[in-house]
Amino acid sequence: MHSALRRLDLNLLLAFDALYRHRSVTSAAAELAISASAFSHALGRLREALNDELFIRQGNRMHPTHRAELLMEPVASALKTLAEGLGQWEPFVPAFSQRTFTFAATDYTAFALLPALMQRLQMEAPGIRVRLVQSERKVSIEDLASGRIDFALGYSEGRDQLPGGVEVLDWLTDRYLVIARRGHPRVRGTLDLVGYLAERHVVVTPWNESSGAIDHVLEGMGLQREVAVQLPTVMAAPFIVGSTDLLMTVPGHAARTLQQVAGVELYPAPFEIPPYALRLYSHAKYARSDAHAWMLEQLRSLRVR
Repeated sequence: MHSALRRLDLNLLLAFDALYRHRSVTSAAAELAISASAFSHALGRLREALNDELFIRQGNRMHPTHRAELLMEPVASALKTLAEGLGQWEPFVPAFSQRTFTFAATDYTAFALLPALMQRLQMEAPGIRVRLVQSERKVSIEDLASGRIDFALGYSEGRDQLPGGVEVLDWLTDRYLVIARRGHPRVRGTLDLVGYLAERHVVVTPWNESSGAIDHVLEGMGLQREVAVQLPTVMAAPFIVGSTDLLMTVPGHAARTLQQVAGVELYPAPFEIPPYALRLYSHAKYARSDAHAWMLEQLRSLRVR
């Protein structure tokens, strides 16, 4: 069962993990407090043990092979579990900790959380690192249970049924607003339902859904809007709205921020939409960790209303 492990110095997995994250021998060696020469020697031993190049130099960066990509998740998960297990006997001191917390989020949910969180960490725990992985589903339950991630930020239209052990915090509840570019020729002062449906729209569907949450609401009313562009991420959407006559319906927190940077005006949605709910998910089996409990408390205190 453990024949492969018996042939491998487990310290080499630390080198693998560091190089995968940094893509630089110099940076990875610095993290492990060893020389670049010693790190290269460790990488050579790891390559020999696993019979794969693992990382190939392209320019100034080390790029993982297919085998390394397959190994990354189990290695990161195993190191995280070991670190947390060993860390139970060490006091967690935020001001001096260099722990990494991993979040699963979409670009919008990260936008809602990370600016305030990183500002807090910079002041109170400057050595703590945050790693963001792209959320591939509304709630990354399996990744939470396995320990591959510490927290998941999930958008939900209602209270979903959750498996045992998963804990949820209603982190952000928000109403939807409509954004349109300043000087839009047909949207001035107010926006009614007829005018809303007469315009074309930008929609973001992060999990490649066929339609967005607003379209489901309209469908329930027996109505339909015309979607001009459908995107998997939020990044380009407000700038498209700011330079065209297209409309976009987004949570108010985002709308108010975008008003400052993308040249848009805000309008109340001209029909009833259930509130946008951004929830923070974690797993009970990690709650005993002082580090996990501390971070959860930071997140609670940062809740946006």
